[in-house]
Amino acid sequence: MHDDRPGGIRRVIHDLPPSKIGEVAYTAFGDASVIPLWFGEGDLPTPDFICEEAAAALRRGETFYTWKRGIPPLREAIAEYLSRLHGVAIAQERVIVTSSGMSAIMLTVQTLVGPGDNVVIVSPIWPNIVASVEALGGEARMVSLQPTSEGAWRLDLDRVLSACDDRTRAIFVNSPSNPTGWTMSLAEAEAILDFARRRGIWIIADDVYERIVYEGTVAPSFLMIAEPEDRVLSMNSFSKAWAMTGWRLGWMVAPVAWNPILDKLIEINTSGAPAFLQRAAVTAIRDGESFVASLVDRCRTGREIVLQGLARYRRVRLARPEGAFYAFFAVEGVTDSLAFAKEVVRRCKVGLAPGIAFGSAGEGCLRLCFASSPARLEEAIGRLEPMLS
Repeated sequence: MHDDRPGGIRRVIHDLPPSKIGEVAYTAFGDASVIPLWFGEGDLPTPDFICEEAAAALRRGETFYTWKRGIPPLREAIAEYLSRLHGVAIAQERVIVTSSGMSAIMLTVQTLVGPGDNVVIVSPIWPNIVASVEALGGEARMVSLQPTSEGAWRLDLDRVLSACDDRTRAIFVNSPSNPTGWTMSLAEAEAILDFARRRGIWIIADDVYERIVYEGTVAPSFLMIAEPEDRVLSMNSFSKAWAMTGWRLGWMVAPVAWNPILDKLIEINTSGAPAFLQRAAVTAIRDGESFVASLVDRCRTGREIVLQGLARYRRVRLARPEGAFYAFFAVEGVTDSLAFAKEVVRRCKVGLAPGIAFGSAGEGCLRLCFASSPARLEEAIGRLEPMLS
């Protein structure tokens, strides 16, 4: 019998595409002359008050196995934080701490998706959700945001809902969006939730950028309108708002009925997040509001620098992002954004993410992370002139 597993590897895993962002980054990773704006992180290290609590927990000997769904003080802190932020009561029992926001997404996909199932995904989108669905044998159905006459992005609800069928297990919405900065309205959330309730479809809400907004303090969220037992799963992370990308710590909010399922899955995936990191996360979420506010102000300044700087270049089209910390801009004449991004690194010494990494709807675009210092961003924009003028 013919074995369709190259090298013994499952075909679906063997055929997963490599990261196109990484493909650009690794052409110059570690090159100090390159301004790296390709990944979703800024240039600020994690604040000292968070790091000091992790170090204190290590000195106390908090280096043993712990609760798989997270230590009770952190789950309580997250529940209180979300309840205050969204104006609804979020019970501690619904909060699950995970070893990164990506781990929360993968646990969710492992629970919901199998061969023949599909997930409808609003795109352009961070590519890992697509790979997660495909790794489990499912189909990722991409439904693109639509450009407006002003060049902004809008959600076509009819297209999203019509993409669902009897094999649709979930609708995936990332808002504010990586890479576009599009932000879902509460009315759009209500329409999707109403449809999902009627059809018995899960909603996977990637809320990682919910604090990085430029009007108000938090983006509209399904958590504001969903009932505790609704088929709504909210993914989140300490990476962005608290400058903790390298810590690999996140959480999810799920119906209480998921707890025994997630206990089993966390056991066989990671066995839980390290206790000393979780102690630091308690400090971050309880004492970090002033840092979050300062980070958003920094991103607001970065956004203006990038918008005004890119406006000088005749080949660039860019909508003002409502949230997150990315400029996702189209460049006239670019049909291969991967090759173009590699050439930008080589000629301009600026690292950008290629739009094709976020799905076919992103081709012709580039993503620039503006969560960096003004001086760094101004230097980067200036360096881009040979490729964008």
